Amino acid sequence: MIQGFVHALRVQSKIIFIIVRNLKGLTQVVVTADNSEFETAKNLSLESVIRATGEMKEEKNAPGGSEMHPTKIEVLSAALPELPMPVVIKGSDEETEAPIRFDYRWLDLRKPEKARIFKVWTEFEKGWRQYWSNNNFIQLYPPALMSTPSEGGAEVFEVNYFDRKAYLAQSPQFYKQMAMAAGFEKVFMTSSVFRAEPSFTTRHLTEFTGWDFEISYIENYHDVMDALEGMVVAGFKQLLEVFPDLNISMPARPFPRLTMVEAKKILLDLNVPSPEEHDLSPEEERAISDYVKKEHNHEFVFITEYHKSKSAFYHMRLADDNPERSRRADLLYRGIEVTTLAQREHRPEILEKQAKEKGVDLEPLKDYLNFFRYGCPPHGGAGIGPGRFIMKILDLPNVREATYLPRDVKRLNP
Repeated sequence: MIQGFVHALRVQSKIIFIIVRNLKGLTQVVVTADNSEFETAKNLSLESVIRATGEMKEEKNAPGGSEMHPTKIEVLSAALPELPMPVVIKGSDEETEAPIRFDYRWLDLRKPEKARIFKVWTEFEKGWRQYWSNNNFIQLYPPALMSTPSEGGAEVFEVNYFDRKAYLAQSPQFYKQMAMAAGFEKVFMTSSVFRAEPSFTTRHLTEFTGWDFEISYIENYHDVMDALEGMVVAGFKQLLEVFPDLNISMPARPFPRLTMVEAKKILLDLNVPSPEEHDLSPEEERAISDYVKKEHNHEFVFITEYHKSKSAFYHMRLADDNPERSRRADLLYRGIEVTTLAQREHRPEILEKQAKEKGVDLEPLKDYLNFFRYGCPPHGGAGIGPGRFIMKILDLPNVREATYLPRDVKRLNP
């Protein structure tokens, strides 16, 4: 028995060839004129869902080397004869434009290469989860609604919550840190993250799936980088076991680490324009990644020691004698930032001081600041964008292609 979509249909006067597609692949069904199911087959439409029952026979020219000669064909769901977009792209035909494909995302996802994207994502996450399991991480499920924005700023979605305002979480940052104050020591979360950014780039979405972790009793933020390396390597190991044909290689540890000052000097020597003194533009991210690939044969690089102006108020400063820099790092992969990490400031008096420096109102932070008033281990963690990882692993042109149902400034359906 074969069940699936009518992938292709070739009707001749005395024989009909049906190619049936499901997640296992393609199967050819051959119906001859003397078959009682000939009329059923003749009236099929592309992308209808059918069930064919019959005998499999060897046929070297058929997909998979065999074909079915059916005794029964059932139409489980008939597709309208005119599709809004083709599922099968023939010969030199061009791919349907992205807006139309995303309008009919369920048809777009029927293409085998699209299913592969999410199979890759599934295996990648298995590797990370294996690391978390092997290293005694606890999974927590953070709320999406918050009483105060976790990252500050205006890039937040405000919602009505009975008689007051609430906000969609920009990250589960505060709740990861609460877990450290609760003594959980190592936690991970997979959750929706919301960013009200009016961005129209290939790397930004207004809602995306984030992976987050936090660990206690660290010496400094290099411990967080070490842990992240282990997670990335575990993800790549799992991918290469299941998909050995992927254009990736196992990243060697330790990953290269450059301070922001060092990175800026390299970029200056490469004559790459630098629009901001304390941050990297997309062009700079690509250039520094190319440099690291050439000089160190590595596709990953940590950029460390960000200036305090580009760090959250809860990021610990580098040292008393270097208060202008923070213990923050970004991980770049193939020219794009995929992770932001930091050691957190766990001393409440310094947290308050740094929040005031950034003009953050302390009143909405009252509950958050209380996390640290009754004992809290030194800790740090990271927020990871798995969609960006998948985008670069599969060399996709846009993070939307790596997202099941993308949400951006203009898209809220399907």
